[in-house]
Amino acid sequence: MIRTDSFERLKALIAALSAGLVERRPQVRLALLAALAGEHTLLIGPPGTAKSELARRLHTAFRDARYFERLLTRFTVPEELFGPLSIRALEEDRYERQTAGFLPEAGIAFIDEVFKANSAILNALLTLLNEREFDNGAGRQRCPLISAIGATNAVPEDEVGDAFFDRFLLRVPVTTVSDGGFDELLKIKVGAGGTAPDELALHQDDLAALAAAAERVELPARLAALLAELRRACAEMPVAVSDRRWVKIAGLLRVAAASAGRSVVALWDLLLLPWCTAPDVERQARVADWLAARLGVREAFSPARLTRIVAAFEAQLDLERKANDLDYDESGRLKFSAGNLAENIGDAKGGSAALRMTYTRQRRYGPLHIAARTTQIDDALTRITGYAEEVNAQRTDLVAYRIRNLWLDEALLERVDAHLAATAATVDQLAARLATVRAGFAALPRLEADDGSVPEPVAVESLAAA
Repeated sequence: MIRTDSFERLKALIAALSAGLVERRPQVRLALLAALAGEHTLLIGPPGTAKSELARRLHTAFRDARYFERLLTRFTVPEELFGPLSIRALEEDRYERQTAGFLPEAGIAFIDEVFKANSAILNALLTLLNEREFDNGAGRQRCPLISAIGATNAVPEDEVGDAFFDRFLLRVPVTTVSDGGFDELLKIKVGAGGTAPDELALHQDDLAALAAAAERVELPARLAALLAELRRACAEMPVAVSDRRWVKIAGLLRVAAASAGRSVVALWDLLLLPWCTAPDVERQARVADWLAARLGVREAFSPARLTRIVAAFEAQLDLERKANDLDYDESGRLKFSAGNLAENIGDAKGGSAALRMTYTRQRRYGPLHIAARTTQIDDALTRITGYAEEVNAQRTDLVAYRIRNLWLDEALLERVDAHLAATAATVDQLAARLATVRAGFAALPRLEADDGSVPEPVAVESLAAA
């Protein structure tokens, strides 16, 4: 693991990098996490929103890492990124570049307006960003790149642009400071804060130790299943997520867990996925909504499904309460009534005088019938009560996670907790309704002697899968 306590050190590092920036802490966190995982971050937003400042600050978090920065335009030539041609190499009939001081030898790089370069430059960047290698002359040169920060106002839709876009694991929106933060923005002094103290800066040994710890982190099967669900949901949105990206997402989750001192990826780590999967603010919000609604809540026990189950029992109780039965006399024969109702029903032929069956007796139920109904409800109540305890346990787990949270914004975690709290309250209300229904079945009119019949089960959605 990283030297000293990794959590406290990274927490202090995030605070140092965020100092003097207004409403940029989430972006600082995500860019640092991407760098620790050896991945790249794309900042998407208008000019003047501290994108380049964030990259410069990130550079100070890594000791001995060289920094490279360049603004790309449609007139940018390869020499500006990869270095000039070596005259000596040309004299020896070799086509090589002098890369010292340029991107191939940088540890942290900031590339502004990344999509404005021509396709030749973007294609050269693809290999450098992904494989950390640069084709220099007849051979390939290893690059010490830790992480690249790209910046853009918009993402173009073309084949080369899509391939380059996919190299950035995290796509992080950056907006102007809100009205609430404007006063704080005006108080900022130019050049104040924002660099990591030497004692917090990370060494290559720290990164290697973190990578080794991340390799040992387990991704539980239930989380893998949830990722599979999200993959299907993304396909329906639609949000295209490549197989390579899913592999990198799993690696990022392991680094997030290892950096907090955990050996298992936590359920709440999945809240990082909107920035890893969706390409824009709108679809990231849809992924975030999906996660907020699903994390800690089993689909089989969703409030909507439980409501339908309880409503089915309530409808059955109402039906059985209102059911009438044939009336019998003491000898067990049906009672009949006769009367001259011609004046009431206009029966000129005297049909009104015919014997008629009477339906004046409320239906009564035997003990076996009532026991079968209450047993059904008891089973449902046991499952629902167990699920309520599970939701409360998830909330407790979320509290513990928040204590050692490094990478997620508190507002997002608060939203998830609010959803869990609302789910728990709804489940409690439904359990109370179901208990009332049980009491209603137990109070149904009873036969003096049971006829031995057992009622058909109430047609409700099965909880067995839960």
